[in-house]
Amino acid sequence: MSILVVGISHNSAPVALLERVALDDDGVQKLIADASSCEHVAEATVIATCNRVEIYTEVERFHGSVESLSRLLVERAGQTTEEMLQHLYVHYDDGAISHLFTVAAGLDSMAVGEGQILGQTREALRRGQELGTVGPALNTLFQQALRVGKRTRAETAIDQVAPTLVTAALDQIDGAANSVRDKSAVVLGAGAMAGLATATVSRMGARRVAVVNRSLERAKRLAAQYDAHAVPMPGLVAELAEADVLITCTGSAGTLVGRDLLETARAHAGDRPLAIIDLALPHDVDPAAGELPGVTLVGLAQLAEALHDGTSGAEVLEVRRILGEEVTAFLAARRQASVTPTVVALRSMATSVVDAEMTRLESRLPELDDAVRAEIWHAVRRVADKLLHEPTVRVKELANEQGAVSYAAALAELFALDPEAVDAVTRPMGVPEEGAP
Repeated sequence: MSILVVGISHNSAPVALLERVALDDDGVQKLIADASSCEHVAEATVIATCNRVEIYTEVERFHGSVESLSRLLVERAGQTTEEMLQHLYVHYDDGAISHLFTVAAGLDSMAVGEGQILGQTREALRRGQELGTVGPALNTLFQQALRVGKRTRAETAIDQVAPTLVTAALDQIDGAANSVRDKSAVVLGAGAMAGLATATVSRMGARRVAVVNRSLERAKRLAAQYDAHAVPMPGLVAELAEADVLITCTGSAGTLVGRDLLETARAHAGDRPLAIIDLALPHDVDPAAGELPGVTLVGLAQLAEALHDGTSGAEVLEVRRILGEEVTAFLAARRQASVTPTVVALRSMATSVVDAEMTRLESRLPELDDAVRAEIWHAVRRVADKLLHEPTVRVKELANEQGAVSYAAALAELFALDPEAVDAVTRPMGVPEEGAP
């Protein structure tokens, strides 16, 4: 079994294409279900953010699996295979592990070092667990990725050097980052990104913050955390009439703020400027709205350009050093774990041989007293343990060496271990053997 990742992100595709594969909650669950049902796929989950969709799987074979998973993203984009494939990327086994650790550390984010990706990685694990599509392999991998992400932020200042998407977007609007203080801000949405936006403008000292959402209950829950105002969707026009900053980040499939709606809202705004930050994918705001007098619109495409190569090189190098350590350690532990079933099966076979021979000896020498019998048992077991000690220690050490030799397979072959006995060690509790009733 190996880890396979097929994905698309801001690093490989334009925002217009990312919008076509953007997923809401139901779409994410459907993609996970579709991926897990593909032939040769044993486990699956999906990381879906405003700038990436990545399918993580444990597969029995590479060829066939990569084609099936790629097809799922092609179908969602509504593009031809030829047009889409040039924007997809594939990471396999060691490369897949390294990629997930890099993502969790924030080095693959649009705003390098941003912390929101940790929550999104945790959400991918949670979804897979709830859907029953994440098993031991992906669970171990994602748990370690979360620990790696926390370590990079605890031991470096990577999250302080790079801005969040919200702060970076405000920086793109002349004076907007400073003018949020004592101004009126509207946040459209109530998800994770909306929470970040609400926290940011509240921290910057906005005079009034309104959270607008289709679900008034969700808007109330978010607003209550920052002393903001919860507003139902029909109240958006009235809020925009008085707003200085609008930040949109919903999961809507269509445009929520059209040019006509904005013209109506700003009919009496005069010269008062309005800064709009559209962080949604697909976009919430009609691009034509940015052409209105006094309106400045910043979307993900502009942010991608502005944030490129904008992070301290020293911090990135330190994070990469940590990632190198973590990937090496994880792969070493993984290789050692791969030989464990063979070692356990070998020791189990030795125990069976000892038990069988001692039973045979007792039947031939029934007059042995209990003390002598116990001493013989201990002696034979010690001999078996000593004979197996060096081979089992060495096979674990050799498992860490790179190369084509499978020492576990060689050990199994040399001792004629039953494949069923080896498989039984790795079979989860409660999972019957193939063909069992």
